[in-house]
Amino acid sequence: MSRVIVIGGGPAGMMAAIASAGRGNVTTLLEKNSSLGKKLLITGKGRCNVTNSCPLDGFIANTPVHGRFLYSALKGFSNQDLMQFFESRGVPLKEERGGRIFPVSDKSADVLAALKAELAKKGVTVLNKTVRRILTQEGSVCGVETVQGETISCNRVILATGGKSYPLTGSTGDGYSMAEALGHKVTPLKPSLVPLETREPWIPSLQGLSLRNTGLKVLDPDSKKTLFEDFGEMLFTHYGVSGPIILSASAFVRDISGKVIELDLKPGLTEEKLEERVLRDFEKFHNKNFQNSLTELLPAKLIPIVVQLSGISGEKKVNQISRQERRQLTALLKHFSFTVSRPRPIEEAIVTSGGIDIKQINPTTMESKLIKGLFFAGEIIDVDAYTGGFNLQIAFSTGWAAGTHAE
Repeated sequence: MSRVIVIGGGPAGMMAAIASAGRGNVTTLLEKNSSLGKKLLITGKGRCNVTNSCPLDGFIANTPVHGRFLYSALKGFSNQDLMQFFESRGVPLKEERGGRIFPVSDKSADVLAALKAELAKKGVTVLNKTVRRILTQEGSVCGVETVQGETISCNRVILATGGKSYPLTGSTGDGYSMAEALGHKVTPLKPSLVPLETREPWIPSLQGLSLRNTGLKVLDPDSKKTLFEDFGEMLFTHYGVSGPIILSASAFVRDISGKVIELDLKPGLTEEKLEERVLRDFEKFHNKNFQNSLTELLPAKLIPIVVQLSGISGEKKVNQISRQERRQLTALLKHFSFTVSRPRPIEEAIVTSGGIDIKQINPTTMESKLIKGLFFAGEIIDVDAYTGGFNLQIAFSTGWAAGTHAE
């Protein structure tokens, strides 16, 4: 039986503490926030996309940064194991588009409540304390020191302090400095799953416009090569763009600054079919000005921008629009483009890319290869995945692996 301290009360830390206590260890969870799971509560817009229903290989494929490292952890505590964990503890789940798994209630608070109840059931001691450093003796963990100068003895520490994203939830990157002080390498930290700023001056006028079924491509402006392709929902903001397909693009295209985003505003129609649709609308509104003829085709906010970019005068009568101009409009709707200036800051990212070098972590146990008794779990490790429940599953699986091996 070990004396285990888990640092960090997010999903990885809570699951690590549950798994550790389940093995009979005396387990203490230290969280610097006044409450557990602050970041968990805001995931999936407060609905908590706990995992994905895809097979193991799908998880690896959806984890572009060091996915193979996670093979043992994901196999040891799979998405099926996680779903059974929550459903057997009173949190029924449902599947949505793309295999995303949510609680039926659409409330992340229910997921957090189940984890907290399990911590209590397993006898985990939860303390509101901030750790300054991890103490070692002859290359092994022997305790932690809090910012108040208090020393708590233990022979196992699980470091699950998260990344640098969303610092208001407590993810301030302090775990990296604790690990570095013990000789661990931290790979460069960058935002992943992050909104994007854009160059075009007309983007802010679209602020608040959400597009539900949109095709997206990220193009290299020089080679015109498609770097990423997706379909789904996105949102225009005062600085640029956000939403699921934008976040996924930011994770996939690592150096996205300067790249061109091309939207297909009518992905259900070929250019030929779209031109037929436009022609029908023009026949219906043949006596109207061009700027008043697009109400059935586009959201109201988008119309003045499309008119501006089409090169057709908004005052021009629809019955005077040439076939060439109509084709210009059709091409614009199928290739609505703008340029990324840069990602938003890491503090606004959902996930931090970078972290503790995986070469220094045992992939089966999550134990440090440098310090005996030190384990890592969750976002602090240099792995990150796309949206769709993959990152939360990684947190739970690595937490479970660390907790079950901290004996």
